[in-house]
Amino acid sequence: MLEARLQTQQRSSQNGRETSLWSSGFGMKLEAVTPFLGKYRPFVGRCCQTCTPKSWESLFHRSIMDLGFCNVILVKEENTRFRGWLVRRLCYFLWSLEQHIPPCQDAPQKIVESAGVQNVIPGRAPGGAGAGQVPSHVKRDIQRILGHMQAPPRPVLIRLFSWALLRILNCFFLNVQLHKGQMKMVHKAAQAGSPLVLLSTHKSLLDGILLPFVLLSQGLGVLRVAWDPRTCSPILRALLKKLGGLFLPPEASLSLDSSEGVLARAVVHAAVEQLLVSGQPLLIFLEEPPGAQGPRLSALGQTWLGLVVQVVQVGVVPDAMLVPVAISYDLVPDAPRDTYHASAPLGLWTGALAVLRSLRGWGCSRRACVRVHLAQPFSLHEYIINARSCWGSRQTLEQLLQPIVLGQCTVVPDTEKEQEWTPVTGPLLALKEEDQLLVRRLSRHVLNASTASSAVMSTAIMATLLLFKHQKLLGEFSWLTEETLLRGFDVGFSGQLQCLVQHALSLLRPHVALLRVQQGDLLVVLRPGPGLTHLAHLSSELLPAFLSEAVGACAVRALLAGRVPPEGPWELQGIELLSQNQLYHQILLLMHLLPQDLLLLQPCQSSYCYCQEVLDRLIQCGLLVAEETPGSRPACDTGRQRLSAKLLWKPSGDFTDSDSDDFEEAEGRYFRLSQQSRCPDFFLFLCRLLSPLLKAFAQAATFLHQGQLPDTESGYAEQLFRFLEATAQEEGFFECVDPNLAISAVWTFRDLGVLQQTPSPAGPMLHLSRTFASGDNQEKLEWFIQQFICG
Repeated sequence: MLEARLQTQQRSSQNGRETSLWSSGFGMKLEAVTPFLGKYRPFVGRCCQTCTPKSWESLFHRSIMDLGFCNVILVKEENTRFRGWLVRRLCYFLWSLEQHIPPCQDAPQKIVESAGVQNVIPGRAPGGAGAGQVPSHVKRDIQRILGHMQAPPRPVLIRLFSWALLRILNCFFLNVQLHKGQMKMVHKAAQAGSPLVLLSTHKSLLDGILLPFVLLSQGLGVLRVAWDPRTCSPILRALLKKLGGLFLPPEASLSLDSSEGVLARAVVHAAVEQLLVSGQPLLIFLEEPPGAQGPRLSALGQTWLGLVVQVVQVGVVPDAMLVPVAISYDLVPDAPRDTYHASAPLGLWTGALAVLRSLRGWGCSRRACVRVHLAQPFSLHEYIINARSCWGSRQTLEQLLQPIVLGQCTVVPDTEKEQEWTPVTGPLLALKEEDQLLVRRLSRHVLNASTASSAVMSTAIMATLLLFKHQKLLGEFSWLTEETLLRGFDVGFSGQLQCLVQHALSLLRPHVALLRVQQGDLLVVLRPGPGLTHLAHLSSELLPAFLSEAVGACAVRALLAGRVPPEGPWELQGIELLSQNQLYHQILLLMHLLPQDLLLLQPCQSSYCYCQEVLDRLIQCGLLVAEETPGSRPACDTGRQRLSAKLLWKPSGDFTDSDSDDFEEAEGRYFRLSQQSRCPDFFLFLCRLLSPLLKAFAQAATFLHQGQLPDTESGYAEQLFRFLEATAQEEGFFECVDPNLAISAVWTFRDLGVLQQTPSPAGPMLHLSRTFASGDNQEKLEWFIQQFICG
């Protein structure tokens, strides 16, 4: 007892010192940060009005602004039907017993009797049984495929797991927030009679467990989750299947002429049909698992989405309601390191030990917040009808950019970039090429909506400030929060400014050092090395809110690169006139250079629309000011426009021949950089948001004459990553030391024609193309990338 009392006294004295440190560092004046603009919180997650206008109008909840948030893991006595002293101690268990779990028995016999499976059976049994009968060996194969794919959910196991998960989540997180208005929209879509298909981002391996728990607590029943079989051991897969998990059988990815693959794909298609007919909600992750090195869009997610699209197109179910979903974490729970980088899948006991270690070392002192976002549902049938009208011409990156990089051409075609980094699996290959393109575009469309609806957490804002601003943290935190809200993005926090900054810094404590200086101020120092890489990864969550302005700022920097020295004064840069055509040109160049997985442009939005949006954002934020040139008609003069020569309106997405007139008229429109006092810092801040990716690309161009080629893609990416590490040790810029950035650079150079791929017995090999074998062309490539980087 004496030992325990001494430990308690030491802990209280340490807490007292930390409290005095915070109070002396930030002062006693408290300022509240409220995530509201005017009266209401900004609403995020509206579906596309171009592709789904009926859903945009009918599935929107009119009183959504008046509804607040609920903490899903806050379960009290009031959440049960009972009251009393014992109920308060057993409320988690009683709550799990009262959850409504509708019967969702799988129907193997219906799957065997489905038309698709029956059409495949004669090929598996050439001289087999009579009509309507299934040979025993074929039935065993079908049962084996179904057993690998799914199992009937066990209600008792689901209730027991929900009780245990509720206790664990309360130890891990301060709260798990869900917007009531967003849940109302999902309930409204479910009442329409069409099955719900939730398409989510993928931030943590916990997502596949957290989302079913949240939606079960809100009365949506048992959520069927499409899991990645590579991330789970056989024992863990067996448990997840009994909790509602779905796994794609390995035979489904075999070649199209394989009899095993044909049967497996028919069984999977029939199982998805029965799932949608029964009305059970389905969850698909559109992003690769966290830590996976490769493309952002998941090949497995597109496969499951392609199966849903095929079922709706065939007419088995008339429609399905798609719901974009996103999860935002203050701090993503740590997973075992070998889960991400080793080939070994996550086992049941490995996961349990990781949870216990996290509860002991992370859960009590570094509890974070979570926000679950459900965007506005929309009709898949409506999207299929309207989306095909927005398709335009497509060109490869080599056709678009290589002549401009080499100085052979100056005109940028206004066409969509053809860049598909996600591999196509067997079930998706079985679809028509037009349907494959539809699935890929739909995936980007939904992932764009999910990213736009994600709330920015306090750790992302703090990491961005520490990397790119790092002046007065209290004032800059409030400023960046307001700027995020002004751009229509939500934030996942509110409260007193001092407490928010303290909470964010406490979560980032392993990557920063807090020093107390003489006058009572608190100095935050970044820890060099991998900590900067982690902060850069957190700050990337803020990039979607400022992406248009960041692209525009880097384009302006490229436009001034040949006129004004990079370190020239702001006043000298403001003298230069920037024409609208030149700005469009540079924005298009940068837009084609950046990966599609980063931009996530809506497929229904043309390049001209995006250029105009970027320019409008630069004007709205005050960086660009319109300049009237002598002899030109004022920009505000609308009295003498030649309205008879052209239509007053154009259909959205129709920017083909008629838009050439707009580009010609834009020659007389000029802009200058604003001379307001805040503009230089804000301009530099926007440029730095894209600097990790652009510097990784520039280093990749420098590495061309040092790399060992030929080599495989993974081998060359590993070489480039080691080079980035060595360069960071010399220059101190660790933000671009990321394996994903190295892979993006290698793939971008492959699409650009810098690296070429040839088959070999050991697999596809990369080698340097003849065009870029010369040092002059390598220097041109490096200068082309460097012009967008602001020091």
